[in-house]
Formats: sequence, C-alpha cells, structure tokens
Amino acid sequence: MSDRVVVTGVGVVSPLGVGVEAFWKKVAAGENGIRAITEFDTDGLACKIAGFVPSIEQDPNGFDIDRYIEPKEQKRFDRFIHFAIAAANEALDQAGWSPQTEEEKTRSGTVIASGAGGFPTLTAGTRLIDEKGPRRASPFLVSSFLSNLASGQVSIRHGLKGPIGAPVTACAASLQAIGDAARYIRSGEADVMVAGGTEASIDRIAYAAFCAIRAMSSKRNDDPSHACRPFDKDRDGFVMGEGAGVLVLERESHALARGAKILAVLSGYGTTADAHHVTAAPQDGEGGLRAMKLAIQRAGLTPDDIGYVNAHSTSTPIGDTAEIAALATLFAGRGKSLGVSSSKSMFGHLLGGAGAVESIACICALQSGILPPSRNLETPDDVVSQFDLIPHKGVKRQVDHILTNGFGFGGVNASAVFSRVI
Repeated sequence: MSDRVVVTGVGVVSPLGVGVEAFWKKVAAGENGIRAITEFDTDGLACKIAGFVPSIEQDPNGFDIDRYIEPKEQKRFDRFIHFAIAAANEALDQAGWSPQTEEEKTRSGTVIASGAGGFPTLTAGTRLIDEKGPRRASPFLVSSFLSNLASGQVSIRHGLKGPIGAPVTACAASLQAIGDAARYIRSGEADVMVAGGTEASIDRIAYAAFCAIRAMSSKRNDDPSHACRPFDKDRDGFVMGEGAGVLVLERESHALARGAKILAVLSGYGTTADAHHVTAAPQDGEGGLRAMKLAIQRAGLTPDDIGYVNAHSTSTPIGDTAEIAALATLFAGRGKSLGVSSSKSMFGHLLGGAGAVESIACICALQSGILPPSRNLETPDDVVSQFDLIPHKGVKRQVDHILTNGFGFGGVNASAVFSRVI
C-alpha cells in the first residue's frame, strides 16, 4: 500500500460555534447560524443578514479571543487571523503534534488560505487615513490585512518551518490549500502540513460589492433562518458567513510511527479552470465536472464508490445550476443511492474558508455515520431531485468515500475525496 495522506486533527470556528464537537452537533441537526446584521448600518444594502461567529457572551461555544491571543496583541491582527489561530490550535491539539526538534519543525508546513484577507481592516484603515491623515496609519496595518498572514502567524506560533503558502482563489481557496498541502507531503517535502482556510469579510463595503452584482439573498431579510436555500427553486442568492477550518494532514507512516489517531484519508484531489467567465461558470458545469473526475480518479475510485457529495452549492441560481448539471452528468443513474447536500444552508458561505470547514463536516460524517442535511429545501430543482438531498436533518448512513467541492470566481474549481479509515 502506498504511503497515504491522512487527517490527524481538525479545528473549526464557525457561525454554529467554536470547536468541532459543537459545530458537528449543530450541523447534524440542521441548525441555523444566520441572523440579522447589527454590527454595521445595512441601510441601502439588499442583503441585511449574515452568518456571524457568535461571541462567548452569545453562545457557550462562542469565540473567546482571550483564549488564543494576548490582549496586547489582539488589535494587531485582523479577525480572519484570530480565527485561523484558534482553529489551528484545536487541530494541532487533537493531532498531538508540537514539533520540538529542528528536523520536526522543518518537516512541518502551513498552507492556510483566505479569499479576501483582512478586508475590514483595510477599509477601516482607508477611512482613518482619509479622515485624519497618513500619519495615523497603524504600524500593524500591513501585517493585519495581508492574506498570507494567517499562515504566517500559525507558522510562527507553532514553529512550523516547512513549506508555507496561502492560496487566494476566492471560494475555492481553502480546498486548494488542502490539495496543495497534500502535494507537499506526496512530493516528500513535508511529513505534516497544517492546512485550511479562514475568512472574516462581513463588512458594509464587501456587502455593497456583492449586492451590486446581485449575488446575495435579499428576499428573506426578515426571516434569516430560511434565507440560504441551496438547490431550492426559490433560492435568490448567497448569505455571507465567517469562520475558519484547519486540518492537520500527515504522511500515514509518520502518523502511525508516533501513534496518532487517524481520522480520515485524503484519498484524492483535483483542480481545474473554467477559462470561461469571471463570475459565472458554464451552465453545463464542465470545469467543475473535470475537477470532480480528477479527484475520484486520483483516489483510485469510480463515481459509484462515492456515497455522499458535500456540494459547493451557495444558493445562487447560476452557480447552483452549473454544479447540478455536473453532478447529474457524473452520477447519472445513481438516484437515491447518492446523498447530496450543502452545509452552507446552515451557516452561509464562508468564501475562502468554506472548503475547509465543509471538509471537516465530511470527516465528521465519515466518523459518525451521519450525513449532514440541507436546510430550507422545500422545492428542489428537478434535475438534482433524483438524488437523496437529505432535507432538514442529518440521516444515519455509513459511507466509505465522500466528495466535496469548492468553486470560485475567476473560474477556479477544486474537489477532494475523503475516505473512511478501514
């Protein structure tokens, strides 16, 4: 057997709570993490709701920054970096990996993606400089908004001296980070990689920009829990979320030698480009279809081996249509034997953090034997209704292989296969 790439640790910060246990409990139950925006003025914005990470005051499993970052340092980093540090801490703790020797440090790397980096910090800095002049710019402004600083901070804090990277490929970014990290291991450049994605871009300017291209939901501002509707005929756009997901990937022989518990196998990965349009995929989903095929082929599997698909589906009419077409082509004839759902229905679209958080949902599904649901699925699109769409609540069903997708603006497609440890 070849030396596989395995997962030995996971960590999550999400609108459903902080920590994998709290996150998965709510995902499996199909709970809602989307609410009205009160953090900034939404006047004039078509979309007025979001998937915020709750604070510790709002939820016992909420985010408590004091657990991860010293008070004097907290304002030096944007929120997306805060989330990455927290998720990486949990993942490394679960993996039991804290490199001590120089060789262990140089054989451990970091790839944490972000679609927009410290966007709110950058916009706030712009306003401050415009109002009070350039001398008021913070010396920490640059190191707070650069997208690669999530990887940088995690690397520094844990002494990870191996390969480092930060894909900035919109909504496919964190799934590409996981794929890139696996390649470092397969190429022999690293034994352990901390990989995933983080995003915290719920900001008035970001919302204005996405609303301008009519990508966001606007029909259910008064009913946030029912706004995100992947695959449903009544969907009208995505709802933005925030958070982070981090995985510890490891060479299987390395994990076994140190007695680590293996959570799942990253058995296949594929990435492609549409070369079609900046914001719209071709409606036959051809680019995404090729990414899915590559991931399955590289896992040494066939489409019939896949038991569940955690779809990228964001609840936009154009994007969902393309992915539905690709799924219908790849899994023709599977019918109800294939489970398909979209986790975004519960907590929104985490942009560059989406693929990693949803990969963790897939790993939890493999371990628990529960397939996560889609919320708000009342009238599914005709083509996708051939599959088991798992409406409302998770279902008990053990599968061996799960496919997850991440597609982004610019025509970026990424797919990964996670497999149960047998």
